[in-house]
Amino acid sequence: MGAFLSLSGNRARASEYSEVSQRETCKRQRMFSSDSQENPRLIPSLPDELSLQILARLPRVNYLNMKLVSRSWKNAVTSSELFSWRKELGTTEEWLYLLTKVDSDKLLWHALDPSSRTWQRLPPMPNAADKEESRRALYGLRMWNVIGSSIKIADAIRGWLGRRDGFDRMPFCGCAVGAVDGCLYVLGGFSRVSAMRCVWRYDPIQNVWEEMTSMSMGRAYCKTGILNNKLYAIGGVSISQGGCTPLQSAEVFDPQTGVWSQVPNMPFSRAQVLPTAFLADMLKPIATGMTSYRGRLCVPQSLYSWPFFIDVGGEVYDPETNSWDEMPVGMGEGWPAKQAGTKLGVVVDEELYALDPSNSLDSGKIKLYDSQEDTWKVVIEKVPIRDYTDSESPYLLAGFLRKLHVITKDANHDITVLQADPHSHLSLSPIAVSPCERQSSFAEAERDVWKVIATKSFGSAELNLNIKILYRKGVRLSSTWT
Repeated sequence: MGAFLSLSGNRARASEYSEVSQRETCKRQRMFSSDSQENPRLIPSLPDELSLQILARLPRVNYLNMKLVSRSWKNAVTSSELFSWRKELGTTEEWLYLLTKVDSDKLLWHALDPSSRTWQRLPPMPNAADKEESRRALYGLRMWNVIGSSIKIADAIRGWLGRRDGFDRMPFCGCAVGAVDGCLYVLGGFSRVSAMRCVWRYDPIQNVWEEMTSMSMGRAYCKTGILNNKLYAIGGVSISQGGCTPLQSAEVFDPQTGVWSQVPNMPFSRAQVLPTAFLADMLKPIATGMTSYRGRLCVPQSLYSWPFFIDVGGEVYDPETNSWDEMPVGMGEGWPAKQAGTKLGVVVDEELYALDPSNSLDSGKIKLYDSQEDTWKVVIEKVPIRDYTDSESPYLLAGFLRKLHVITKDANHDITVLQADPHSHLSLSPIAVSPCERQSSFAEAERDVWKVIATKSFGSAELNLNIKILYRKGVRLSSTWT
């Protein structure tokens, strides 16, 4: 899957650094002042406070090399003080983080600096699950033997989800990704025949992974979203004695306390009105996406039994009332998708956009949700995407730098990042020009909508269905797994 990183949206004025209180300045001076022989100044003849401001103005892509200058520079580059200065000086950046799967059934993270178009590789995620999940895996293996050799649990789950992954071999397959408080979180997924509860956090400042408090239950293919600087994990599937079980439960993580709390279950109210018990037993309700929009979580839903699915609208969670309501009919029924589990939506400048793959094999459309009319409207007629039938997620949708981005494979199977401004090409007045002139103008505009901002060959690597965003005192990391 894919994930993307972007910077905090603060557009701090250049003069803001001068408004730092004298008390805070003294505090910083104390942190970086000591015996000159043990801790020499970052830059000779300059106070460390001023040196930090200089370092904070340098592009973040240079920080890996800056760590090699000296121990004091390494401490400075990995300090929260430096990133506080970046935020105050308005030098924050937005990066794109992609999660890819390679032939050896490994998941690898890559980071893109859109300004320099430089790619960096993240440390690999720890290949481990917590002890409780290990015990559950052993139980799952025993259950596998009880069911018999003619039926494999992994095959049953693949059939229900429509997956071809070897998740019985690859930890974190089906994991979800969230980005909050400046760090990237990887939640759950499958490990052998068990859905994991474990949570891992990547700190972009320290460039390390660390294990966090586990979720209340194992989840794979769950949806994540951010509200009020808290990370929500909703739905997904788990494995029980009866097989693969879709989850209605939800929980929320507070990065300040490190604690998970329960959220009311999704009612799946539209899924409760099936006409026959047979359909109710065959079609399972699942969350097929999630987007934070106007202070609430919008969760489109489907009834699903591979390869069939039926859209049943969706539900919206309001954190103020701690309750679920049915999604507006037009939003739910019109949310574009190719198949269950791939309803891609992002918010740019408080507007909700979705990618509609349409029926073409080499194009798609971008739609905008009109909350006043409760309808989806096409705002970009053509998205140059290729529908690779052997790929589970041939394209991803992201929103950062106040623009739309589509991550896909090009004709050479290289990963390409396309960027479009959803507003720039919509200024043509339908009254000012004739229909023929308008059609010609739109055709010309569409050719200039998308531009390639980066491309890279990852060999036979496949995009994973993931994208999200993080913030970190001057660093905003973005990434999502849908």
